[in-house]
Amino acid sequence: MPSWIGAVILPLSGLLLSLPARAEVKARSCGEVRQAYGAKGFSLADIPYQEIAGEHLRICPQEYTCCTTEMEDKLSQQSKLEFENLVEETSHFVRTTFVSRHKKFDEFFRELLENAEKSLNDMFVRTYGMLYMQNSEVFQDLFTELKRYYTGGNVNLEEMLNDFWARLLERMFQLINPQYHFSEDYLECVSKYTDQLKPFGDVPRKLKIQITRAFIAARTFVQGLTVGREVANRVSKVSPTPGCIRALMKMLYCAYCRGLPTVRPCNNYCLNVMKGCLANQADLDTEWNLFIDAMLLVAERLEGPFNIESVMDPIDVKISEAIMNMQENSMQVSAKVFQGCGQPKPAPALRSARSAPENFNTRFRPYNPEERPTTAAGTSLDRLVTDIKEKLKLSKKVWSTLPYTICKDESVTAGTSNEEECWNGHSKARYLPEIMNDGLTNQINNPEVDVDITRPDTFIRQQIMALRVMTNKLKNAYNGNDVNFQDTSDESSGSGSGSGCMDDVCPTEFEFVTTEAPAVDPDRRGVDSSAAQPGPSLLSGCLVCVALALQRLCR
Repeated sequence: MPSWIGAVILPLSGLLLSLPARAEVKARSCGEVRQAYGAKGFSLADIPYQEIAGEHLRICPQEYTCCTTEMEDKLSQQSKLEFENLVEETSHFVRTTFVSRHKKFDEFFRELLENAEKSLNDMFVRTYGMLYMQNSEVFQDLFTELKRYYTGGNVNLEEMLNDFWARLLERMFQLINPQYHFSEDYLECVSKYTDQLKPFGDVPRKLKIQITRAFIAARTFVQGLTVGREVANRVSKVSPTPGCIRALMKMLYCAYCRGLPTVRPCNNYCLNVMKGCLANQADLDTEWNLFIDAMLLVAERLEGPFNIESVMDPIDVKISEAIMNMQENSMQVSAKVFQGCGQPKPAPALRSARSAPENFNTRFRPYNPEERPTTAAGTSLDRLVTDIKEKLKLSKKVWSTLPYTICKDESVTAGTSNEEECWNGHSKARYLPEIMNDGLTNQINNPEVDVDITRPDTFIRQQIMALRVMTNKLKNAYNGNDVNFQDTSDESSGSGSGSGCMDDVCPTEFEFVTTEAPAVDPDRRGVDSSAAQPGPSLLSGCLVCVALALQRLCR
């Protein structure tokens, strides 16, 4: 064989030997991908054993790949599901905070009212006996209305309390003057002297201020917990857009298609994807933080002098003191009433022969401390408030920090310490684009997610409005003012806490009428019993109320 032939054959043989090696590079094994794909619970029937050409791919790079069209579709759905779970898990703390604390506060306040009513009933049965039992509906109605107010009923606290003292005066006036017969008109005249004579001393005035401020704060705070609970629950259930789903697939699973199932996304890459996908949630943050600040303000009211526990615990003692005051001044009160309303007619002989029962004049004998219930729901309001304040502070900025919390999870990204050996959306290398700022408008140049900044999420905007409405109500409650919602619930059912619109969470701002407490002139002479019913108070002074409402809303 001539030497020149050998010289040609040897290079050719070397070239032929090198061809299988190059073919092997182009068709790498998909063994690791098959294992990782199967671990996700998917069937291995459609996955290739070696890489194939990737022209069929719609999301991942169209290079040699371990993914078929079916695999890309399934992994895309998997990435959507995992994202939804990540958001729900990451917001778990704030959701459970509002759910559990709402339950505790609501349980506490309800039990507190039950304990106070039971304590008063037990004390008055022991102190006044049959006289109290014959007139117990006056006191039962007081607690019924307090409970109805707390559970969202349209109750004007001041008018309701005025009505209570007027009714109590009528009943007591008859008891201390059993020798006379009083007509309905005469008793109505008696009730008009409640403010002028002050038969119960200063107790009604003080109790009115304390109860009004305490109940406004308590009811509004629980309504705030309800709104926070509902908003957190709803916002944590995200519905990713098609652009977000594409970005999630590219970030979480295109590495699989490239034969790199163990390589996790770069941290900054993850942040841009999450900021794009959660842009609307981040816009919730400003109103959420204002809402949390308002909740903390009202929490201060729950700790202060209008602490509902310190108001309701001794209410039986305070009402009994008022009754004692009436007893001590019964002669002067009767004389002034007779002077103003006229001399009443004598009672029939059978009744005039009876004198006031002896036990009515028995001095008030309070319970020993150990006989009185000390706490409601196995705790105290101070402990509940201290706990909720800590949790509320931790829940601030929760929505804007959601991307950072998710991307900090080691199961999601490669972390900040591994910036060179992470998946950047195309290969295993450093992620170079800059990180976007928070919020919808800042996503206009997001390199990873196609975000339409001209179309804010309507659902998120509804939650923002719900928070804005509740924040306004909380600020009014902090100042001692009550904001009455349009209540669409069945108030007579006594179910739920706070306004009936809490289930809808997003009433419009113009469904308010704002009334200030106290709303009635303390020097007003006479009590119109018809005005003491819940509801009509909202109609009186309508123009003034509307003006006040608009003024507050437009600030």
